[in-house]
Amino acid sequence: MLHKIWLGFILSAFIATCYSVFVNGDLGNFEVVMQAVTDMAKTSVEIALGLIGLLAFWLGIFKVAENSGLIAKFSKVLAPFLTRIMPEIPKDHPAIGSITMNMSANILGLDNAATPFGIKAMQDMQSLTPTKDTLTNAQILFLVLNTSSVTLFPIAVFLYRAEQGAASPTDVFIPILLATSASTLVGLIFTCVVQGINIFNRIILAYLVIIFSLLATVILYFSSLAAQELSVQSSLIANCALFSFVVIVLVAGYRKKQNTYELFVEGAKQGFDVAISIIPYLLAMLVAIAMLRASGVMEMATDGISFVVAHLGMDTRFVDALPNALMKPLSGSGARALMIETMQFHGADSFAGRLASVLQGSTETTFYVLAVYLGAVGVKHSRYAVGCCLVADLAGITAAILVSYWFFG
Repeated sequence: MLHKIWLGFILSAFIATCYSVFVNGDLGNFEVVMQAVTDMAKTSVEIALGLIGLLAFWLGIFKVAENSGLIAKFSKVLAPFLTRIMPEIPKDHPAIGSITMNMSANILGLDNAATPFGIKAMQDMQSLTPTKDTLTNAQILFLVLNTSSVTLFPIAVFLYRAEQGAASPTDVFIPILLATSASTLVGLIFTCVVQGINIFNRIILAYLVIIFSLLATVILYFSSLAAQELSVQSSLIANCALFSFVVIVLVAGYRKKQNTYELFVEGAKQGFDVAISIIPYLLAMLVAIAMLRASGVMEMATDGISFVVAHLGMDTRFVDALPNALMKPLSGSGARALMIETMQFHGADSFAGRLASVLQGSTETTFYVLAVYLGAVGVKHSRYAVGCCLVADLAGITAAILVSYWFFG
C-alpha cells in the first residue's frame, strides 16, 4: 500500500503543478517543485547522517542493558499486555523489552531515545518472521502505537507558543493529552479488530484502565501548576529519567561483571549501518512529500474543505488550522512552520492558533516514521499498516478539533 500512496503523492503533485501552469499561468511552478526535490534530497541524507550519533549511542546503551538483564526486568512490566495484543511475540522474547523501552521514551517525549529503541524493536520482531520483506501483525500494531503514541510533555509546543506571545503557553496541555489519547486508543482498537485480537480480554482491559488512570492523575497534577512551573518540572522529569537510565544500565552491567565498554562499542557499531540503510526509504518518501507541498496540493485540499464546510453552514474557524493537520502526518518541520505561521497570522491565543498547537502536539509524522522503521529492517510490503496509522491520525485530528471547541469555544 505504501508504494501506491507514494506514487499517488507524485501524480497529485504533477497534476496540481500542471493545473497551476496551464490554468493560472504560473510558469515557474515546475521549477519550484524541482527545487523542492533537490532540497529534500539533500535533507534526506542530512537526517540519516544526523541519526548516526544518536543511534550509535542508544544502541550501545541498549546492548549493555540487554546483557546485564535489565531489559528483561523492564519487559516484565508490560509483558502480560504486549503478549496479548501481539500474540506472535513469545513471552520472554527480547522484542518485549525493546518495545517497552520505546513506549516509555515516547510517553516522556524523549524522541532522541525513542527512535533507536523503536528501530531495535522492529529488528527484534523481524527475527521472528521467515518473510523478511513483509510486515508482521505485531510490527503493524507497534507502528500504529508509535505514530499515535501519547506524549506527556510536548515541551516544544509550549516554547513556540511562548515565543509567539501566548498569555498562557501551556493552556493547550490538557487538550493535547486528550487528543493524543484518543488517537492511541482508536488506533489500538481499530488495529486489534482488523487483526482479530480480543480487545475485551480482561488483562488487556485491566492494563488500559491502569494506563489511562495514571494519565488522568498526571493531567490533574500538571494542570494545577503555573505555566513556568509545568515547563520546568516536565523537562526535569524527562531528562532526569533519561540520564538515570543510562547510569543504572552501566552500573547494572558493572555489577554483572560485564565489560560495559566493549559491549557499548559493539552495540554502537550497528548505529552507522542502520542510519545508512534508511537513506533510500527516507529519500523516496520525503521527496514525494516535498513535491506534494511545493505543488500547492495542500492549499487546494484546504480550500475544498473550507468550501464544503461553509456550504453546510458549519463553523469554519477550524479550517484556518487545517493545513497543520494535513501536513503533520507528512512532515514534522513543515507542520511546525505552519503552526508558527498560523499563530503569527491569527495570534497565539486565537482559536486557530490554539488548535494548530493542539494538532502539532497530538499527531505524529506518520510517513516519516514508516520510512525510518521500514527502512531499518528492509521491509517492502507494509500490508495494511498505512491504513491503520491514518485511522489513528484521523481520530487524533478529529479529537483535537472537538476538544479545542470544548476548551476554547
